[in-house]
Parts: sequence; structure tokens; C-alpha cells
Amino acid sequence: MAFALNTILCSFFLCILPLYVHIYLGFLSPSLPVHSLDRASSSRRRVQKAGASGPRASSGGYGYLLQPLWWIGMVTMIVGELANFIAYIYAPAVLVTPLGALSIIVSAILAHFLLKEKLRKMGILGCVLCVMGSTVIVLHAPSEHSISSVEEIWELAIQPAFLLYTASAIAVVLVLVLYCEPRFGQTNIMVYIGICSVIGSLTVMSIKAIGISIKLTLEGSSQVASFQTWVFAMVAVTCIVTQLNYLNKALDTFNTAVVSPIYYAMFTSLTIFASAIMFKDWSGQSASNIASVLCGFITVLSGTVILHSTREPDPLPVADYSSLSPQISWLIHANGEIWKHKDDDELHSEFIGIIRQDHFK
Repeated sequence: MAFALNTILCSFFLCILPLYVHIYLGFLSPSLPVHSLDRASSSRRRVQKAGASGPRASSGGYGYLLQPLWWIGMVTMIVGELANFIAYIYAPAVLVTPLGALSIIVSAILAHFLLKEKLRKMGILGCVLCVMGSTVIVLHAPSEHSISSVEEIWELAIQPAFLLYTASAIAVVLVLVLYCEPRFGQTNIMVYIGICSVIGSLTVMSIKAIGISIKLTLEGSSQVASFQTWVFAMVAVTCIVTQLNYLNKALDTFNTAVVSPIYYAMFTSLTIFASAIMFKDWSGQSASNIASVLCGFITVLSGTVILHSTREPDPLPVADYSSLSPQISWLIHANGEIWKHKDDDELHSEFIGIIRQDHFK
């Protein structure tokens, strides 16, 4: 446990440098959504800016991929995610995943000093709750089980309970993508967040399997030749790309202050549930330790919600109506004939005014 805690602490401090670069540049990337809630607000501004020159992410556009600053944010964020990747190798997911809320605290504090974003008293309370909850989780988290080969991880992945969870997750995602997204994606926040959260739980499981394979290989027991290693790698890549796509859509469509806490709650809850099924993290743990970890998670979640609820809203874009002419409007005659009306023309009772649907967009 002590070694795992040291790894997590090192990972946490390694995340500070890229996070500092993110905030100093005034944007934060929304890419790998394992621990990216602190990047959400500025990611939304980056994605929306990219949408000004093409289709927005919420409409299926990928204009943000042409933004150099977005890619700089991606690179610096990957450095922090590599540290999280190392943490997943040496500690259970039920310990590492909830501690992602600590990056939100660092983001809020640095934004207070670098971006002059006011950290209100309720925001400070949210930070304190996150720290307290994280401390409780660390003190009562289960220890990591010893695994000697990737085949052993594969046996855990194909056990009936986890296969049932995986099948259920894929079925839910297919329903959300094929049925719910075309109908409710632009109005219901749970569609995009649900896709990201469900896929995210599978991402963490595959990432942890890959990390353990790399660790065993470095220790002299090569796992490269095992087909299971490559299966886990393909699953991880597929899940990460899917999360990236739908998280960008969520940030581009809905308010960040609403997206972040909901996403954190769903993603972390499903990850803990999936890890408990696959790796049996709670096996041999006392009821008091399990209850303490759950209480710590609820405390962290409460702090996250409070912290995001006190954030300043993004400034509204200024509409430009300079190109619109107030002197001309389109009219249609009762018989279907279109006619351009001017102020000095006399309006006949048989003409009806028409405004195009996208006139003021």
C-alpha cells in the first residue's frame, strides 16, 4: 500500500507541470477523459472557437483538430495522463480514479492566481471536501492484487460476471448512439455523458491490463507475444477515441459547470463498479473499509459539485448584426409570388412577412 501511495503522489505532482502550461496558455484539452474535468471550461472555449470556421463538434464537426493550441494542450495533457497510467499499474482503480478530483483543485487554485478567476468561499469549501474525501479513500482503499501474467488478467476479463457487464455496456452505448443521440443528443445532457462514462469504465480496465503487461515485460517476463496484450490495446484505443469524440460534443453543447460534475460522478462510479467485478477489489475487505471508501467518494463528489457550481460562467458570444439590412424584408403574396419589400413601399394586406429560420444566427 505504501508503494502504491507513493506512486499516486508522484503521479499527482507530475500532473502539475502540464496543468500549469494549460492554464497559462488559457485553454485546457478535453482529450483523454480519464482525469480531464479540470480542463473542461477552456476546452469548451477552444472547441467553440474552432466551430466558428466550420461545423461545430456538437454537429459532428472536427474543426478543433485544426487548432494548434488544441494540439499543444493535447501533448501537455498526455504527460499528466502517463503519470495516471503508471498509477493504475501499481494501485487499484477504486483508489486512482476518485483521486482524479485532486487535479480539479490544482486547476482552481492556479486559475485563481494566473487567470484571475475568483475562488469564492464555497469554492474553497469544495476544495476542502475534495481533500478530505481523497484522504479517507487513500486510508481505506484496498491493496493491489499480485498478477503474474497477462493471461491471468484475461481470465479475469472473460469471467461471466464481467462479460455480462461488458455486454450490457456495449448494448447501452449502441442504444445511446443509434437511437438516443439523433433524437435527444442536443437536448438531453445524459446522452453524451452516458456514452463517455460507460465507455470510460472499459477504458480504465483495458488501460490497467496494458500497464500491468508493460510492467511484467520490463521485469523480464515479456508479454508482447501474447495476443491478449494486443486485444487490450485495441480495446483501449477504440474506447479512448470514442470518449474523445463524445466528450467534445458534450462540452460544445452543454454548460461545463453541469457537464463536469455529472461526468465525474458517472465515470468514477462505473469505473469502481467495473473494477470491483473484474479485479475483485473488495474481496477480503471489511464492511467498514468499503463503507469508508464509499463515504470518501461521496465527499469528493460533493466537493466537485460545489466547486463547479461556484465557477464563473463562460462569456456569451457577441452577435454581429452589422451585415443585416433593416430596410429590406422578404414578403410573399397570397398566390405564392415572392416580393422584396422596402420601407417606402406600401404594404398590401395580401402580403405576409417571412423571416428565415437562420436569419439571426
